[in-house]
Amino acid sequence: MAGGAWRSMLSVLMGTVKSKAPWTRNFTQGVQTVTLIPGDGIGPEISTAVMKIFEAAKAPIQWEERSVTAIKGPSGRWMIPPEAKESMDKSKIGLKGPLKTPIAAGHPSMNLLLRKTFDLYANVRPCASIEGYKTPYDDVNLVTIRENTEGEYSGIEHVIVNGVVQSIKLITEKASKRIAEYAFEYARNNQRISVTAVHKANIMRMSDGLFLRKCREVAENYKDIKFTEMYLDTVCLNMVQDPTQFDVLVMPNLYGDILSDLCAGLIGGLGVTPSGNIGANGVAIFESVHGTAPDIAGKDLANPTALLLSAVMMLRHMGLHGYAKKIEMACFDTIRDKKVLTKDLGGNSKCSEFTNEICRRVQDMD
Repeated sequence: MAGGAWRSMLSVLMGTVKSKAPWTRNFTQGVQTVTLIPGDGIGPEISTAVMKIFEAAKAPIQWEERSVTAIKGPSGRWMIPPEAKESMDKSKIGLKGPLKTPIAAGHPSMNLLLRKTFDLYANVRPCASIEGYKTPYDDVNLVTIRENTEGEYSGIEHVIVNGVVQSIKLITEKASKRIAEYAFEYARNNQRISVTAVHKANIMRMSDGLFLRKCREVAENYKDIKFTEMYLDTVCLNMVQDPTQFDVLVMPNLYGDILSDLCAGLIGGLGVTPSGNIGANGVAIFESVHGTAPDIAGKDLANPTALLLSAVMMLRHMGLHGYAKKIEMACFDTIRDKKVLTKDLGGNSKCSEFTNEICRRVQDMD
């Protein structure tokens, strides 16, 4: 794909087209505060890399660093520290590195706790082939939109009798309609042509049936967007055969967790895949979805691309399109030229060297 066309496709994929949807906000006036959650393992290193690149681009962002290690509140329930919640409530925007969940009885998943605390109901994961980074698939250009608050991840489990555990899948009309509306609005505002509802209503007739029914109802209000519906297993089969047949996919929580990682594998893995979580009341947290990689933490070997591209999504969400385009181009041009790449991208450079190269390219654009 020619460089210009490729960049144009990526810009649309990453959300360049300014959305008029109600969950977006205008952050374009002056310096804006963003809550930074560096995370664990390699998190602090890649967070530092992103901050350095933003400084090189003169992005009008002020970082407010916070820890979200869970604590127990007065009621005995797990919660994020008050100072972290206060920061997010005020800034409305967060950037988060990878988090580990301590191995302790009853300790919650940190990512799940954040989603519940801020009602981050939509996980948006763009997947686009990166020029110069060869994978078995070319011209992948799709977006997975995952309902983020319920389904099998509602955390409703109990022991019936010894050796028998029941886990309840919760699907509600409100959450199903909300995620369907988000998917269709995203498609319309980002020049996408189709939305596919992914489900297993043939087996889970009531729960997935409700989700699918809400998708069908919402689709009636978006005649300009092609609507299709497909079983999860069929999507997985077709995805690995020809991912170019898909555009925007919307699905319940567990299916989205699995399918979004499968799609990331098509373009090279979680290390190059951005992610954003859109919540109620204008809150949004953008994140790298790879692990904490404790084996390379502190060794200057981490790849900051996923967190950087998530930060680019964040800038576009804030309406700072010029800065987003500049940083995105510098990142993709660095990968395409193949001269300064981290090991997972096929090179031998350190995280700091990769970061410095992107900074240099950003500054050359001024």
